[in-house]
Amino acid sequence: MSKITQEQLAQRWHLSPRTLEQWRWLGKGPKFLKIGARVLYREEDVEAWEASQVCQNTSGPLSSEGL
Repeated sequence: MSKITQEQLAQRWHLSPRTLEQWRWLGKGPKFLKIGARVLYREEDVEAWEASQVCQNTSGPLSSEGL
């Protein structure tokens, strides 16, 4: 089970690490692990969240029926 840091995920998505911090606070984005002060993301959770964000139009992500 591969894990990536907040910085690695921010770089992968071309986002600020601060955006990921805000998303965690708001309950958005992929699941994460909090170990002490360190935040890690499991690769499979990131990939699942990415798949859930696939859109066909600007109305939002596809429903599971549309996949």
